[in-house]
Amino acid sequence: MATAILSSPAGSPPAVDAIPLRRIFAFVAMVFGMFMAILDIQIVSASLAEIQAGLSASSDEIAWVQTAYLIAEVIMIPLSGYLSRALSTRVFFTIAAAGFTIASVLCAMSSSINEMILWRAVQGFIGGGMIPGVFAAAFTIFPPSKRPVVSPIIGLVATLAPTIGPTVGGYLSSAFSWHWLFLVNVVPGICVTIAAWTLIDFDKPQKGLLKRFDWLGLLGMAGFLGSLEYVLEEGTRLDWFESHEIVFFSVVMVFGAVLFFWRALTRDDPLVDLYAFTNRNFAFGSLFSFCMGIGLYGLTYLYPVYLGRIRGYDSLQIGQTMFVTGLCMFLTAPIAGKLSTKIDPRVQMMIGFGGFGLGTWIASGITADWDFYELLAPQILRGVSLMLCMVPINNLALGTLPPAQLKNASGLYNLTRNLGGAVGLALINTMLNTRTDLHIARLHERVAAGRQVAEEAIAQTMQRFLDYGDAADQMALALINQRAHKQALIMAFGDVFLGLTCIFAALVALALFMRKPPAAAPGAGGGH
Repeated sequence: MATAILSSPAGSPPAVDAIPLRRIFAFVAMVFGMFMAILDIQIVSASLAEIQAGLSASSDEIAWVQTAYLIAEVIMIPLSGYLSRALSTRVFFTIAAAGFTIASVLCAMSSSINEMILWRAVQGFIGGGMIPGVFAAAFTIFPPSKRPVVSPIIGLVATLAPTIGPTVGGYLSSAFSWHWLFLVNVVPGICVTIAAWTLIDFDKPQKGLLKRFDWLGLLGMAGFLGSLEYVLEEGTRLDWFESHEIVFFSVVMVFGAVLFFWRALTRDDPLVDLYAFTNRNFAFGSLFSFCMGIGLYGLTYLYPVYLGRIRGYDSLQIGQTMFVTGLCMFLTAPIAGKLSTKIDPRVQMMIGFGGFGLGTWIASGITADWDFYELLAPQILRGVSLMLCMVPINNLALGTLPPAQLKNASGLYNLTRNLGGAVGLALINTMLNTRTDLHIARLHERVAAGRQVAEEAIAQTMQRFLDYGDAADQMALALINQRAHKQALIMAFGDVFLGLTCIFAALVALALFMRKPPAAAPGAGGGH
């Protein structure tokens, strides 16, 4: 039935577009599963300090709570298409939901940092299988006429989950304890597992694929993607190639990439079918998805860092400040779906990219006094623009592929967004560090001893510390130095926002070079 739906022309009778209620409920359950898996990245990031204190971990060790999850997830996402075909969506999604739920309980029960890292890796690996399955199911179950409704739903979930993660995480850890960051998955996880097993029925397993499983290809992919994620995550902290670890994993990444691409391009049934990229729409859609990952995860990281370091907010206050974006996305989703039936998807993307760029351009004027109201316009633009972009990108990338390619292509498509996030965070952290150093050097030149303004500032500051006698001079200099560092960091934030503006301005121009998609397929629905 699903195949008939996808291949049916736009003018087919309404009866063909009818979808059994069972499949709609199955899809809703899968969406919940994807929401949990994506939310679990950011829900923990806002409360790492609480987990660190609870497990008596060092700052280097606690970073692995995030890194382990991301590395494991990025390996599973492209692999999920092959496993889903081999086992069937029903069996694979049920295993993923059940495994994710059990791993969540084990994370909550962890008594040491090593246990936590192990179970986070298991949680990321198994949970990563739920994400591409939803995208593939959406374009398998639903005919083109239903795309304006379905595409905003999966776009909203894929972008809303990481956006509201800090809010939910901040609330749970401050109202209860860090254990609830994981225990909150248990009841929904059980419900999704039961629903997946009883309701999903839209494909059959291809058990022959398991016998031909490419273990060498898996080894290459794990080495390539796992090492790439590690290098991007830890590169800034370890000073890139000054670190032996980064050099080692870079070498592993190169060898893994050679092995992975060799197997993917020479085998008849590779783990990951890269030939989906020969579809121009899919290739462009994946590029845009990569850039959206930079914007989505980059800003979800940048705003909390600014609010924490400069404004001194705790995780709950950060979550409350950032809630605006999630609310705007929620309200814009149905509008974005409706627009996709009315205007050229390329125009809709250009409006979205332009709005995103405008938001980051406004944010580039950031100062130490920026608070909720100053951040309001950039956050509204970010939330509205994310949805305007995601709907046509999803339709463009997956809406014109044949059903047989959807599962593999969905894994690749979701991988591009995650890799975009990883690359974006690495670039943002590197840029923050280098631009802060540059601005500090410039500020030091301006307040160098001997300049009248600098001498007056030091003299005024010393008045505050006169009671400390001889130490007053040193204390005044230390305070001025601290102010200079803070100002340099704020200027670096402005530079990063400006850099993001340039990326999205370039995407507006790039959308002009795309081929206009066929009227019935990528998101025009049955309305043309």
